[in-house]
Amino acid sequence: MLTDLQRESFGYFLHEVNEANGLVSDKTSRDWPASIAAVGMALTAYPVGVQRALMTHAQALQRTLLTLRTLASFEQGESPAASGYRGFFYHFLDMETGERAWECELSTIDTALLMAGVLTVAAYFHADTPDEAEVRRLATALYERVEWDWMVGEQGTICHGWKPETGKLPWHWEGYDEALVLYLLALGSPTHGIPQHSYDAWCTTYQWKEVEGIEYLHAGPLFIHQMSHLWVDFRGLRDAFMREHDSDYFINSRLGAHVQQRYAIRNPRRHALYGEFAWGITASDGPGAVRWRQPVESPFFDYVARGVPDGPDDGTLAPWAVVASLPFAPEIVLPPIPILRPIQLHVANPYGYKASFNASFPSDRKHAFGWVSPYLFG
Repeated sequence: MLTDLQRESFGYFLHEVNEANGLVSDKTSRDWPASIAAVGMALTAYPVGVQRALMTHAQALQRTLLTLRTLASFEQGESPAASGYRGFFYHFLDMETGERAWECELSTIDTALLMAGVLTVAAYFHADTPDEAEVRRLATALYERVEWDWMVGEQGTICHGWKPETGKLPWHWEGYDEALVLYLLALGSPTHGIPQHSYDAWCTTYQWKEVEGIEYLHAGPLFIHQMSHLWVDFRGLRDAFMREHDSDYFINSRLGAHVQQRYAIRNPRRHALYGEFAWGITASDGPGAVRWRQPVESPFFDYVARGVPDGPDDGTLAPWAVVASLPFAPEIVLPPIPILRPIQLHVANPYGYKASFNASFPSDRKHAFGWVSPYLFG
């Protein structure tokens, strides 16, 4: 069952791609732009696809080369129509031209996710051949031109982004979140590295707290406990904060999964279907910004970073988020998988789990999952 799910999910990165430039669509919606984070995920997935016999080494190499050449060719500059600036890329790019889409921000976190994928293929394609040498050369150049230090604010933490119309955004990465991989890449840069005190400044914003009877480094959305682990094995790796609490980020992610399950079992907001086998409250698509009285008045949201215990929690669950906790807590992840398999609805969805569902939202569907997202995300 896991093998099937992996194959189905990998299909997104095979088919939701512009084969002329390697850009990957943010989601399965017509005329939607590419997401640079999705491109980073695709680059990360290609080596996995080779190892799992889902694509050949030659296919992965050619897709990788195409993507890296495309990224290297895109315009970098202050022009609002450029693809990036100072080595960073805009969050969303036009699937055909690679130009900035939707007047979006130059994104530090999404550039980090892209660069994590770039460095993954640089490490994987290590043979002494012209094509694999080009992968390493392009990857190194892309990573080393990112001016991470330019995005460090007065308090030491990294800014969320920048826009050519207004300058740097007013928000910084503070509190435990998906920026762990961002700070690590910025610290490790040989050309534009940030100082140690920047990482330390970020860690001072952490919150160690007790939730559902478990003490851990708190982050509400489940994906935060998973994202950076795609590229770094944190078992046994401790910074000063984790040494102080006799833990590490891997252990913390295990605890985060158990917090989510316990919260769903307790189900303080009385949402439908929540329980031992139905959890996964995270950043995900939602039914929309409406209110409904059933069984209590509840707001429903569109795409938002849902979390526990403080919310938002509108009854929307993401089955992929449960499976993504498999490395940390297999004993609570494996049992829900066969129960959640019907959410795939294969007629309209060839890529594994739908993004999310909400059994509390009124729906005319004939199954227990209620509202189901029509989209998948890269």
